[in-house]
Amino acid sequence: MGSINNLGGVLLRYLFSALIIVALVLPASADYKEIFEKEFLNQPWGGEMLAESACIECHSSETMDADLQKIPQEWKTSWHFQNNVSCHDCHGGDPSDAGMSMSHQRGFTGSPKYAEVPDFCGKCHIGILSNYLQSGHGKALLFSGTGPNCVTCHGSHNIQKANIDIIYGRRCTQCHSYERAKVIKQALFLTETKMQAIEDNLRKLKADGVILSEEEKTLFRTQAEFRTLFHTVDVSLVNESTDKFAKILTQLEEEIKATFDELRFRRNFSAFLSLLFIVIGVVLSILSKTYKD
Repeated sequence: MGSINNLGGVLLRYLFSALIIVALVLPASADYKEIFEKEFLNQPWGGEMLAESACIECHSSETMDADLQKIPQEWKTSWHFQNNVSCHDCHGGDPSDAGMSMSHQRGFTGSPKYAEVPDFCGKCHIGILSNYLQSGHGKALLFSGTGPNCVTCHGSHNIQKANIDIIYGRRCTQCHSYERAKVIKQALFLTETKMQAIEDNLRKLKADGVILSEEEKTLFRTQAEFRTLFHTVDVSLVNESTDKFAKILTQLEEEIKATFDELRFRRNFSAFLSLLFIVIGVVLSILSKTYKD
């Protein structure tokens, strides 16, 4: 009987030690949940939808011209829509008042003329406008009025998130041969692929409730700066900048890998603790029956 009691005492001490470990581990896990709730679910990119406006209602009506009637649905598939950029953010006016929605007193500017499009988009995309105006594309538009503008490559209302897939033969050969554009795309490829992989991994971590805010901000800044280079149409400048971007992205990759490793350790340790509790429960159950007998 004494040996059984001694064994039970040893097991109880193990159980007590395991509970202390759990008490230390659980708060760290709770931090992830708290950060997830505070920093992700409450952010605009968590799925907040924009209210209908006078612009949308008018353009969706049966009396509207068929081409103009397509605009709301095109916009709702766009990167602008996903980031809460609405009609009045670009075109001005007052979407809350149907009678004044197209009033110049309320800032309505309407659709820009072809040559005015870069300045129109450049109100928000300041760095891109600067690079575009210095590029062959921008100079062609300024000197001849017929060079490609923002809409030529990006479209007007169904604008998608920028990436190098926008550079392809059929689009580029509307104005010139694809050869130079192909060289630029090849120069951009490795950096763009790295950025996409990092973005995918950050999305996976976010799905697990892990928010790496600083890493997300660094990636966003890097993407913005890198994609601004698209608009220089200057392969030499892109190649010169590659090393700088590579260092930033490599550091991000290492930080994200460390986070994945930590998550893997936590999951394995949790599984070990679960198994330990099951074993302890079984042993205690056996000891209890033995003690009664």
